[in-house]
Amino acid sequence: MLASILASGLAVGAVYALIGITYNTMFSTSRVMSFTAGQLGMLGGVFGSLFILRLGLPVIPGLLATLAVCALIGVVTEIVAVRPVLKSLDQHLYVLSTLALALLIQHATALEWSTEPQPFPRLLGLGAGIWDEKYWLPVVACIVTILGLEYLYRYTLVGRAFVAIAEDNFAARALGLPERNLRMASYALAGAVGALAGFSGGQLLLAFFANGPLLNFYGFIPVALGGLGNNRGAVIGGLLLGLFQQAANFMVGGIFSSVAVFTLFIVVLLARPQGMFGAPQARRV
Repeated sequence: MLASILASGLAVGAVYALIGITYNTMFSTSRVMSFTAGQLGMLGGVFGSLFILRLGLPVIPGLLATLAVCALIGVVTEIVAVRPVLKSLDQHLYVLSTLALALLIQHATALEWSTEPQPFPRLLGLGAGIWDEKYWLPVVACIVTILGLEYLYRYTLVGRAFVAIAEDNFAARALGLPERNLRMASYALAGAVGALAGFSGGQLLLAFFANGPLLNFYGFIPVALGGLGNNRGAVIGGLLLGLFQQAANFMVGGIFSSVAVFTLFIVVLLARPQGMFGAPQARRV
């Protein structure tokens, strides 16, 4: 039983961590918490099932098509829901604009796809029991993503430009960096990361339109626990959340496991408001 809790907890936690990275990637260049992150994860499962099961594409082309479509949706999010808000004096309107777009995506998916959970294809046909691919694929996807982002941010010009925009967008703009294009690119990258979360976890979560709000909430918790903008913290927070949630499901079950997650979330934030791995904000005087 312990092995089952560990396997499922790490798998679900890896999906939550990837959604947390999606939040961070969009936030880094815009300072906007886009509530479309969970919807991108949901679409990763839906489009994966559509391309592979319904249209008959092989796994790799199906994955690439899913990443491309969700990257495009990420760009649309920046253009439709984020860019107009950044021009406004009250930038907190992003809460309404991104939430409205998230609801639009969810209802459009329900109308065009299905209101019932749909099967997700078995991708590689490897493993059984606790070593089944549905448990280790999300973990592998999470590891590949965090290593790829570390390489991007440290060793490429585009990645360093992302970091510069994240650190001080006014100074980066003064240096001639194309802030708008970089922001669009970061939202495309976030779309691909969110799609990978839903695709790799599709065998656990299925292709279901209602996964969007679930992933929005449980994907935000690793961001809050790990520290906003801290991808490593999001990964650790996501994995710990997944393990805690699965253990709570086993011990108390049902709605009480959600109560346990809420309680843990509140206790940690009361103890460390900046998150477990976030640094306190320095105040300039």
